[in-house]
Amino acid sequence: MPADALTESQCREIFDRVVRAAQSAGARDVEAMIGSRAEALTRFANNTIHQNVAEASRWLSVRIQMDGRTARASANRFDDETVRRTVEQAVALAKAVKPDPDLQPMTGPEPYTPVSRFHDSTALTTPDIRGAAVKEAIDCVESAGQTAAGIYSTEQETESLFNSNGVARFHSETLAVFSITAMAGDSSGWTKASATDRAGISPASLARSAAQKARLSKTPRELPPGRYTVILEPAAVLDLVGQIFGDFSATAIADQRSFLTERIGTQLFGRNITIHDDVFHPFQAGSPYDGEGVPRKRLTLVADGVPTEIAYSRASARKAGVASTGHGLPLPNEIGEMPLNIVIAGGGASLDEMIASTDRGILVTRLWYIREVDPYEKIMTGMTRDGTFLIENGSVVCGLRNFRFNQSVIELLTNVEALSPSVRTSGEETFDMMVPAMKAHGFNFTEVTRF
Repeated sequence: MPADALTESQCREIFDRVVRAAQSAGARDVEAMIGSRAEALTRFANNTIHQNVAEASRWLSVRIQMDGRTARASANRFDDETVRRTVEQAVALAKAVKPDPDLQPMTGPEPYTPVSRFHDSTALTTPDIRGAAVKEAIDCVESAGQTAAGIYSTEQETESLFNSNGVARFHSETLAVFSITAMAGDSSGWTKASATDRAGISPASLARSAAQKARLSKTPRELPPGRYTVILEPAAVLDLVGQIFGDFSATAIADQRSFLTERIGTQLFGRNITIHDDVFHPFQAGSPYDGEGVPRKRLTLVADGVPTEIAYSRASARKAGVASTGHGLPLPNEIGEMPLNIVIAGGGASLDEMIASTDRGILVTRLWYIREVDPYEKIMTGMTRDGTFLIENGSVVCGLRNFRFNQSVIELLTNVEALSPSVRTSGEETFDMMVPAMKAHGFNFTEVTRF
């Protein structure tokens, strides 16, 4: 591990000082989240690298619990004086807030399964390594007579959670992200990928894909709005379907702000839709414990189109008389819990096979500017971009002007006809997930956009 990353022993030493400061301030129950992050970014535009930046940060977040109250204070230094002031601020805030009748004692230790997501090859990536990969990607786009823009970032993060009741958690991971847009005169193409190990990303391959989309979508035709069969590539699926998972929350359902209210156990989607939350999936990211240190459990959120399981924090689980699933967010918060490691089960159809089976339809690379219109029916509006194509007689025949859509995600997941294998996917609107491409009928495009 690089020298500037916090180690577990360093985090433990900092927490010991937090405990001593809390005792001096008259507080017995204390929790601390301690971590570090180092990020580096190479940005390019107009076929030229124009920015290389790096940032390192560390943090300390202290939560005090006393007399049925809890509050948190944070800092970005670890010296004794800063630790003391941070603890005293948390104590003062805890004394000032109202008691929380749902607040439970701090969780105690229980076994959890660590996950390995730290790769030295990613953490030790230099600007020269990123620059060489970016140059190769730019060359691919430039050789097609197009202009490239995008980013290549690498980061490493360590995080820990300790409390005075014996919980001790530590997790470290790395992440590499590459995104590229290829721009031609009246068209564009886009691809993006992320991985904990940068060896899992091929910037040149991604650049060739973006350039091909820009080439195929030149001189776009205008198709009238209406309901069409669509093939959504994984990034489009991610950014649209990914909007619904905050509703798989016991707190959201209890507050009646979830579309799953009174729908758990009903046939809500097509029978070919199965969705898990699985922190242990090999292509996922994140820590195997939640914001209170509770181990995460694998959930089957949807089985054969039927919503079956939801996420619980300790507080919502206690109200429901069940066990926490380890999906609670750091306290205090008003959201409660959320599944963060989504895996939408795929099928056996390739993207080419989906296209070949389509008499007339629209292929969508990605979506953006997505907003919720109807929270109970999960109707979303947004636009296509960077590669929208007309399919006729089983072939992509031309690019299309972009559309605005108004589409229920529930209806979409009812109308799915085919699924590709799931892949780790990055988008712009939500966090990375494992998702397939989807072919579905009746997708509602409402107007052609001006750009």
